[in-house]
Amino acid sequence: MRRTMPATACEEMGCLAVRSAARCIGVFVVVLFSLPGSRTAAVGGSGGVSLERFTQSGVSNFSTFLLHPVTGILYLGAQDAILAVDTKDLKKPHKKIDWVVPVDKQQSCTSKGKTEADCRNFVRLLQFLSDDRIFVCGTYAFDPQCAFINVTDFTLEKHDDGSVKMETGKGKCPFEPSQHYTAVMADEVLYAAATSNFLGTAFDITRATGNEGERIRTETSSTWLSDPEFVSSAFIPEKEPTVDDDKIYFFFTEVAKEYDFYTKIKVPRVARVCKGDVGGMKTLQKRWTTFLKAQLVCEDRQSGQRYNILTDVYTLERTPGDSSTTHFYGLFTSQWEREEVSAVCVYSLEDINKVMAGPYKELKKNCENWQNPDPVPQPRPGQCIGKAMREMGFVSSLMLPDKVLTFVRDHPLMENAVEAQPLLSRSGVTYTRIAVSLVPGHATAAMLYLGTDRGELHQVSVVRNNASLIQQKELFPVTEPVNNILLTKDWVLVGSPGSLVKLPEQQCSVYSSCADCVRAPCGWDPEQNRCVPADPHRPGTLQEVQSGNVQELCKTEERRCAPQVQLVMAVPGLHLMLPCVQLSPSPCHWEYPKDRHTRQHRSHLEITVSPDSLGHYSCRCEEGSLARGLRLCERAAYDVVIDSPNTKAATGVRRHHTVGISLVLFLLGLFLGAGGMYCFSRLRSRRNPITEKAPYPGTPNSPSSPSLLSEGVPLTEKKNGALNGHAYANINQACENGNGREGEKGGREREGEEVDSPRVMMLAGAPLASCEESSI
Repeated sequence: MRRTMPATACEEMGCLAVRSAARCIGVFVVVLFSLPGSRTAAVGGSGGVSLERFTQSGVSNFSTFLLHPVTGILYLGAQDAILAVDTKDLKKPHKKIDWVVPVDKQQSCTSKGKTEADCRNFVRLLQFLSDDRIFVCGTYAFDPQCAFINVTDFTLEKHDDGSVKMETGKGKCPFEPSQHYTAVMADEVLYAAATSNFLGTAFDITRATGNEGERIRTETSSTWLSDPEFVSSAFIPEKEPTVDDDKIYFFFTEVAKEYDFYTKIKVPRVARVCKGDVGGMKTLQKRWTTFLKAQLVCEDRQSGQRYNILTDVYTLERTPGDSSTTHFYGLFTSQWEREEVSAVCVYSLEDINKVMAGPYKELKKNCENWQNPDPVPQPRPGQCIGKAMREMGFVSSLMLPDKVLTFVRDHPLMENAVEAQPLLSRSGVTYTRIAVSLVPGHATAAMLYLGTDRGELHQVSVVRNNASLIQQKELFPVTEPVNNILLTKDWVLVGSPGSLVKLPEQQCSVYSSCADCVRAPCGWDPEQNRCVPADPHRPGTLQEVQSGNVQELCKTEERRCAPQVQLVMAVPGLHLMLPCVQLSPSPCHWEYPKDRHTRQHRSHLEITVSPDSLGHYSCRCEEGSLARGLRLCERAAYDVVIDSPNTKAATGVRRHHTVGISLVLFLLGLFLGAGGMYCFSRLRSRRNPITEKAPYPGTPNSPSSPSLLSEGVPLTEKKNGALNGHAYANINQACENGNGREGEKGGREREGEEVDSPRVMMLAGAPLASCEESSI
């Protein structure tokens, strides 16, 4: 039987630190040997996905991507640098331009209260002026500056004296690297939405370049822009330019002024201006005369869930070359939800223009109620100068009557909203970027590429109203958010602040089953019994999926709603969160052993492990549509059992014993050395009682701070062995038991009394169920 030295004796000899270290290292060994060997998860298919990664030592904060469609050269805007990378082969030597802020300017920036890290030059804008010139802008130590890149030799254009040709970037580029911002080039003229002052309190949507006399901006009024967070912009040329003027659309989230509430309510907006707008003669001089905005609504009508924070927008022409078929895929989250939620809603250009042609919203000052104004002057306020306007004698916005300009100045907001229902919604994940590609030959099929704040890429197949999560991949060696996604003909380029990843746009060979293949969307070759790229001329690929007849196409029983049972091994008292992935907002229900220690968080289930809570857990969600009928589909299944050494040995998780033992021995030697020094100092102080001081009341008996390490609880499959997932428990309690409180807390453990439960942690990396299809 192991002898335990009394706490008082240990404290007098100064060995408390050594003993606590030994206990914590023992727990750390369990954690280290329980880590999975890989964190990549593939959903709905098998096999790995090849990817290439590009990083550059000494260069960070990749923020802006610009791809040359012919050469395939990707221009990366970073901190103090611009890179030119060949996307055809990321291993090729790349070119680099250093664009550094002078030291005196950095010092001036820090003297104004800004941090040294922010007083650098963060390149935020890259736009083609022509095939051989790029317009580039950076924050330049909170004094935005713009320059020109010669693409041929990849250098910044310079004056005769060797200095870089620069012009002010105010109104073209944000002052601060973290500020929301968007810009788009239309016929070599830049239209930008950014902050316009050092403090970041003024906001403008401007025509930022071009003829000096035609540079105009928004009115300085909270009814025009109210603390906006700019997200995206798009230049949409008219299909018939002789009939109407081209337009630029801006997407942002702002604080709503039309709602009188106890807190600030944020709403997503779309704003529109006309390319030919040059401002008014007297009223709205140097201001937009065509600025109109409308609210975007992304709401699930069945549950009433509304997503009101717009985070990204992807613009796509469903029929290439026909701007009237443009659709905007918006990425949303919610202001009111404590948990992570994300949704995708789609808006057509036609619906937006219908709202812009509708009634205006007006605030009656006498009763503070928003009402429709009456009457509306003619010609219609906010209208572009097109064929109809020219026939009325108005060939320029400078000729518009003051009553029209006054009306549009006071009524920039439309009464109606552009409404849409979520194409998909997810809880427990935050999407940061979206890109969309269409399936050739199938107007109702698309592939969504969604980047997360954890560095993952999710591929979601959409066929009509059915959204299926096909794959999820972890792309970066460290956890960092996805901030750029670019689609080329054959590749997907995904960027983070520290690296660039290139992977195939569509790799159908990774799908081993027919049902997963046709939802990719790919095509199933029954003769070769394998998944091949979709061919619009091949019968029997997506046609059956569009009609919902996957069983007939694959001639096999559909197994989407029969997920593999996952084995969860845990210890009593542990809090677990069992994940259940549901793309649609339809409700999910759990079947589990009747125990009071359960709580549902949206589709996930939180349980407290005890002898009564062991057993089988099953998550069933509603799917389908009202037309085809709703049914319950099992999305996830778990068997919760008590952990034991035998079950741990059967997990099959890859162990890194050599590295782990070396690291543990190093830490053990470090702690023992510190403990020896502590013992020596204590013995020396006891020999000299004159210099001995009373111990600090909080040391060493005070509880240790929460540790970042956790006890590993493996999560394995019944059939296949190991999964890339673990549940983690806080080891703060284990470390506390070694700090001399044997009589208080450790004694209770020896008597079998229940101690404080560890904090709740999500099952990180747990694989998604095989049931991906959902329908709104």
